[in-house]
Amino acid sequence: MTITYECFDSLYVNITNKCSNRCTFCVRDKHDSVNEGGNLWLEREPSVEEIKADFLSRDLKKYKEIVFCGYGEPFERFDDVIAVSKWLKENNEGIKIRVNTNGQGSLIAGRDITPEMKGLIDTVSISLNAENAEKYQKLCRSEFGGGEAYEGILEFARRAKSFVPNVIFTVVDIMPPDEIEACRKIAEDCGVGFRVREFIK
Repeated sequence: MTITYECFDSLYVNITNKCSNRCTFCVRDKHDSVNEGGNLWLEREPSVEEIKADFLSRDLKKYKEIVFCGYGEPFERFDDVIAVSKWLKENNEGIKIRVNTNGQGSLIAGRDITPEMKGLIDTVSISLNAENAEKYQKLCRSEFGGGEAYEGILEFARRAKSFVPNVIFTVVDIMPPDEIEACRKIAEDCGVGFRVREFIK
């Protein structure tokens, strides 16, 4: 069972295969791993203790940051992400923690989870993917529906920036330039960062 895997100069954490989206472009529909990090399909979700044990087998000082990002939406296990992050912060001075998310964590939890990230999560990277709700739903097929999901993502970003030092909307570089710029404007309006990332084929 692959819980942690190296990617670039960071250590990624794969804790669930559940996701509130069924994106048409999802990398897991084409590959079983990322960056030769081992099979990221989980037969079962690892316990918090198993996640901690996996970290203890690594030299965490060699990584730029810890990134919750696997073959699922990390905030499907929000309470466990927080528990593990708290343990990491308490035992590794200066460690940086990022979560790559679809931004639907509060919708999934049924509550505003953003205050609970304070002091634990350093960066939240949110996949925006489209410049409006209709296009988002066509691409990402959220279980919450396009309107609720899209507005929920924007509201999550607006709230998260009060508790997380670095909140970023991301899009992939294969999008048309005008759509990328529209998404950049949305990020500016929400008061968060923006990054164009490489599309993984």
